[in-house]
Amino acid sequence: MKFGLRLRGGLLATLIMFGAPVVAPVGAVFVSSSALAQTVQSISVEGNRRVEVETIRSYFKAGPGGHLDQGAIDDGLKALIETGLFQDVRINRGAGGQVVVSVVENPVIGRIAFEGNKKIKDEQLTAEVQSKARGTFSRAMVQSDTLRIAEIYRRSGRYDVRVTPEVIEQPNNRVDLVFTVEEGAKTGVKSIDFVGNNAFSSYRLRDIIKTHESNLLSFLASNDIYDPDRVEADRDLIRRFYLKNGFADVQVVAALTEYDPEKKGFNVTFKIEEGQQYRVGSVDFRTSIANFDPTTMRSFSRVNVGSLYNVESVEKSVEDMQIEASRRGFAFAVVRPGGDRNFDAHTVSVVFNIDEGPRTYIERINIRGNTRTRDYVIRREFDLSEGDAYNRALVDRAERRLKNLDYFKSVKITTEPGSSSDRVVLIVDLEEKSTGDFSISGGYSTTDGALAEVSVSERNLLGRGLFAKASVTYGQYARGYSLSFVEPYLLDYRVALGLDFYQRTQLSNSYISYGTKTLGFSPRLGFALREDLALQLRYSVYQQEVTLPSNLANCNNIAGPNFNPSPAFAALNGIDLSSTNGLGCYSDGEASLPVRKELAGGKTLTSALGYSLTYNTLDNNKNPTDGLIVDFKQDFAGVGGDVTYLKTVADAKYYQSLVSDLVGLVHLQGGILTKVGSDLRMLDQFQMGPNLVRGFAPNGIGPRDLNPFGTQDALGGTKYWGASLELQMPFWFLPKEVGLKGAVYADAGGLYDYQGPTTWALTGETTRPPGCTPSTINPVNAGTCTGLIFDDSKVIRSSVGIGLIWASPFGPLRFDYAVPLTKGGNDRVQQFRFGGGTTF
Repeated sequence: MKFGLRLRGGLLATLIMFGAPVVAPVGAVFVSSSALAQTVQSISVEGNRRVEVETIRSYFKAGPGGHLDQGAIDDGLKALIETGLFQDVRINRGAGGQVVVSVVENPVIGRIAFEGNKKIKDEQLTAEVQSKARGTFSRAMVQSDTLRIAEIYRRSGRYDVRVTPEVIEQPNNRVDLVFTVEEGAKTGVKSIDFVGNNAFSSYRLRDIIKTHESNLLSFLASNDIYDPDRVEADRDLIRRFYLKNGFADVQVVAALTEYDPEKKGFNVTFKIEEGQQYRVGSVDFRTSIANFDPTTMRSFSRVNVGSLYNVESVEKSVEDMQIEASRRGFAFAVVRPGGDRNFDAHTVSVVFNIDEGPRTYIERINIRGNTRTRDYVIRREFDLSEGDAYNRALVDRAERRLKNLDYFKSVKITTEPGSSSDRVVLIVDLEEKSTGDFSISGGYSTTDGALAEVSVSERNLLGRGLFAKASVTYGQYARGYSLSFVEPYLLDYRVALGLDFYQRTQLSNSYISYGTKTLGFSPRLGFALREDLALQLRYSVYQQEVTLPSNLANCNNIAGPNFNPSPAFAALNGIDLSSTNGLGCYSDGEASLPVRKELAGGKTLTSALGYSLTYNTLDNNKNPTDGLIVDFKQDFAGVGGDVTYLKTVADAKYYQSLVSDLVGLVHLQGGILTKVGSDLRMLDQFQMGPNLVRGFAPNGIGPRDLNPFGTQDALGGTKYWGASLELQMPFWFLPKEVGLKGAVYADAGGLYDYQGPTTWALTGETTRPPGCTPSTINPVNAGTCTGLIFDDSKVIRSSVGIGLIWASPFGPLRFDYAVPLTKGGNDRVQQFRFGGGTTF
């Protein structure tokens, strides 16, 4: 520390002069007992320039009779020093025993400056320090500010920081305060080790915790910065993980951290005592409540005999049972789980005890820390209110819901005693965080080409819990924009209302000869039936239009610039240049008949009602290793509009941890398009490719136009099915933080039963395709412009392949190389596929 000012002490001289056997602050001088007869008004003050005399005198409190005793003078002296207004305070005896208070005022801070800080801005440091410009200079406060600045840098991972305060004296008892910062290098976590883990590999446990090791890409993230609070939270994450997997006796004994000066980083070691792994031996239900049948709670238990003992399942069972008991009129029922371990059989006998709890009511719910979010947004996450019976399960559920909102850095609900013994006050402590996002996304895939997106979103609009997002997409083959809005509590019910408005343009590319323009609007309602089951109702209305280059839709049968075969070519292919030789409108390379029929039909309006039912038990939605997710969707088009159909789609994925860090995935999918009333369009059919069987091109599977002189467009189908087996495994020789995994897989599936248009009858001018006039048509059969020749092979498509999955800082990326084993004669193959994107 460098200080240009020093406190002038007179303690030693004072003690010698007055022989006062007391301990006093530096600079304090006590008067002798001869001054005891003095009054407050007889105290004289010297040296003050800014502080008024009466203000100084006010710190000396007279006793009975208005006289000052030694204790009052001592207390006044201490109080003056504690104000921080004075650099030095002395009390001396003047003429006639008068008390003289001599003060030297602390300087005034003219300005505060920071030097050497590059990673943290001046504005942030100024807001953190207690010393302020035009405020009083205090050495103790400067020391505190120095430590505060250093702590800010440590929180950002810079433990080598050095902060030196310097005081520069200025005229008129003013000083400038300068904090010189040596930031040092970023102090990250160089290694994370585990001791005592036998059941799970260190690689797997590193996936559980939030702290990561430093690597070449750490500059894009901050989870490699050493944070003692995060490490402590990681201990609990490890413990919860073991408890979820049957290790009821697990203990994370310690999290040892050691700074390595050579690596300039921390080594973190977690010491674990796993204990035995238990399975559930039996499940029983008991109660002491009269007229309550405990066996009726069995259907609310998520604990099954023979399964691994899972603390999370026990906790969720307790919550469900306690809520159900409350619904049945037992508002004060408390469910307490118990478990008896059988160490020889490695089983736990689980008992749910349902008893009458204390009759306690909620007096108030006090919310603190919500500077932006409205109170009602927080209160609506509670299933109880003031005056209701206190139910710990419902309070825990409310805390979990508030955390899931992702509006707050921290959420904690505690209780305090109320106005009487049967009343409690719920205290909800919150810390707000930013909920707005602005992102620029970019990516490339073999299907859509280069793609960029700019989006602005807000999860807590105006502090009312509303979600809004606007995005614009511009790419090589896909362009458009979308607007989304969600009200999570419609009319104060736990029903989410969503509104989506979008416009998309898909351009023709190497996979399709035509483009589409779609403009749509879709309102939807979402219901959470259970924590693992959700229902969505929706209505979709959209207008769609097909676009084609003129040379692919002119229906000319004469040789021209687009198709001018040589005589040798014509002879080789059996083409009669004086006619179309049965090729109809295809002889100069037109798009397929169904495509041109969509083009001739102009803009088409689709109006559909639909619903989705989703069952989700995944342990992690982003990187699942265990659980099941099933989506079942149905949409009925025909509520007005120009088309009618019923579309049914099902998709199921099951993840299971196998040995070590190997994860197995079974993926099943299927769909049926049913004709209702009017004929089906080609655009209504399912189009499949690598989304069904990898190794095939987009729109590469299923029925296809076979005309050799057309564009051979994929026609799609009304039925499809797919099955996939995949094994995912990490690369153990690479750091966990790199985020690379490998995959091997086998796919099989099929798409068939095209039911779109196959002929185009000429019954009038309005039904003729573009260019099909009596002078140019040469029909295959009387009364038609052309007939469609297409492949409807029901062969099973299959492939095997390998993949590389990268959870990169740029977003999720995947590379696949697949080899088709069986395929249709006209399918399109694409063995390599890449897709991914980013937000930056």
